[in-house]
Amino acid sequence: MKGSAKGRYGLQFMLELALQAGRGPVLVDAVAERQGLPAKFLRVLLGNLKSAGLVKVQRGPSGGCELAKHPSHISVLEILETLEGRLGASDLPEEATHGARAVRELWNRSTEAARAILQNTSLADLADRQRALELDSQGYSI
Repeated sequence: MKGSAKGRYGLQFMLELALQAGRGPVLVDAVAERQGLPAKFLRVLLGNLKSAGLVKVQRGPSGGCELAKHPSHISVLEILETLEGRLGASDLPEEATHGARAVRELWNRSTEAARAILQNTSLADLADRQRALELDSQGYSI
């Protein structure tokens, strides 16, 4: 299973929205600056995330974007599959395992295990972990 820039940047974008949840809409440019991501690319991803019902956009002077659901109701898998399509064993070409069914079986099992981890990790879990890591890096014990 390989992650693309779409998936990585989209997950970072959604993580930032989760960290800012409850504070009102956030500007895409502010997210881009804080996460060190290209704002133009985030705007493209925002369209997909909005279409999937994960993000809502508010226009106007106090506008921006925010999560459409509580972060605990959004799985990492849902975000990644919104942006990249179904994550699965398709990364291993059929000809790579021609005659080696055991390899294909192993690849499928490992992919399903990864999918389960991503499905069972919510955006809230990821935000909590990010906060803990930030505190730890500042010398606070957790």
